[in-house]
Amino acid sequence: MSLKPINSILFVCLGNICRSPLAEGVFRAVWAERGRGRDMLLDSAATSGWEVGSAPDPRSIAVAMRHGIDISGQRARKVRREDFSRFDLILGMDRSNVADLKALAPARDRVHLFLEFAHGQARDVPDPIMTGRRPLPKSTA
Repeated sequence: MSLKPINSILFVCLGNICRSPLAEGVFRAVWAERGRGRDMLLDSAATSGWEVGSAPDPRSIAVAMRHGIDISGQRARKVRREDFSRFDLILGMDRSNVADLKALAPARDRVHLFLEFAHGQARDVPDPIMTGRRPLPKSTA
């Protein structure tokens, strides 16, 4: 059995203003640095509609800028049904995001926890807004 190549990734969090835009920006920068920026479709989205049209949180923008990455042009959007056929891999930032995505997903096998791929440790990326954190940790980017 052969694995299908991954040519598109959607990063998802609750509001699409903190974690998922930062993940998209970092991944986009790394991919471009490797000369493969045009080979991969990348985007981010929210499981909620609260922040649709909003720019990323200023703290996420600041973390990204400290690493030479500009995410200020991104705008929040909500996950759409067609995302499940458009993206090869859909990464939720926490277990709640993954549960929400799987409830919507016709292609549940494409939905995974973001940190599931980090040294085999499936952990949540904490939501700085919902947990009341002020600054985003330096290790976020």
